[in-house]
Amino acid sequence: MSSKRTLIGSSITPIRFVFFVWLVFVLEYSYQLPISHFGILPREPIGLIGLITGPLIHAGPAHLISNTVPLLFLGITLYFYYPSIANKVFYSCYVITNLLVWLIARPSNHIGASGLIYGLATFIIFFGLFRRDLKSLFLSAIVLIMYGYIFYGVLPNNPRVSWESHLMGAIVGLVMAWKYFDKKKVYV
Repeated sequence: MSSKRTLIGSSITPIRFVFFVWLVFVLEYSYQLPISHFGILPREPIGLIGLITGPLIHAGPAHLISNTVPLLFLGITLYFYYPSIANKVFYSCYVITNLLVWLIARPSNHIGASGLIYGLATFIIFFGLFRRDLKSLFLSAIVLIMYGYIFYGVLPNNPRVSWESHLMGAIVGLVMAWKYFDKKKVYV
C-alpha cells in the first residue's frame, strides 16, 4: 500500500461532504421539504437530530455557496497536508462543535456548515503557529490571509447568524491544533 498523497485522494471526503450538502439543498427546494426545521435547537431533545443534520442544511443559495468554497479548500488542505490526523480533526470539528452549540447556544435554529469551516480554518492557522515548521507556518499564513476575517464572525453582530457555531468551531479547531501539534507523524 502506497502512502503517496494525491490531490484527488485528499479531495474525497471534502467533495463527498459538499456533494451531500448540495443534495440536501436540492431535495429541500425541489420537493419543498421542511428540512430546515432539523437544525440544532439548543437544549431541546428534538434538537439533537441537528447534531448530524444542522451543518447539512442551508438557508438559501447564497448561504450554500458561501460555505461550499471554504469547505472544499480547507477540507482538501487538511486531508492533503495532514492525512494521518485529518479524519480526527474533520469529524471532531463537526461533532463536538455541534454538541457545544446544542449545549450552550441561544434558543434558535442553528443551520449551516460554518461551524465546521471555522473549526478547520482555526485548526490550520493555529496548528502552524504551534508546530512552527516551515510547511505548517506557510499553510497557516495562507489560511490566515484568505480567512483571517472569520475571527470577526465569532462576535454576536447579526441575530440571523449563528455566531455561536462560529465560536464553538473556532474553539474546537484551536483545541485540535493544540492536541496534535507535537505528534511526529502528521504528514504521512
